Amino acid sequence: MDVATRAWLISQLGTSTDPADLDTRYARLGTARAVALEVLRERLAALVHDQPTTINVTGVVALSYTENVRAIERQIAQLENGEPPAPDDPATSTPDGLGVIQLVARPRR
Repeated sequence: MDVATRAWLISQLGTSTDPADLDTRYARLGTARAVALEVLRERLAALVHDQPTTINVTGVVALSYTENVRAIERQIAQLENGEPPAPDDPATSTPDGLGVIQLVARPRR
């Protein structure tokens, strides 16, 4: 994994992510996007299954993790749609510049 790919992964997953774990996953999965999706899906599963989404002690404290769940789900959806572009994404085949279209008049009847 090169420096740009590692920096992209850290920007998507946070600085507390273990670089050795990222290297292992990248070697197994082959793309930075797949690594980011796998890590985020694991985090989502841990958040949903390991703890309740809301805790409420009447008159004392109320905690809700539902926005955290939604934020991770939004980030997963964005990555699945190709945003933001990863350094190792394949090049797109659509041109980024202007195109030329020639208009031809139809013959009259």
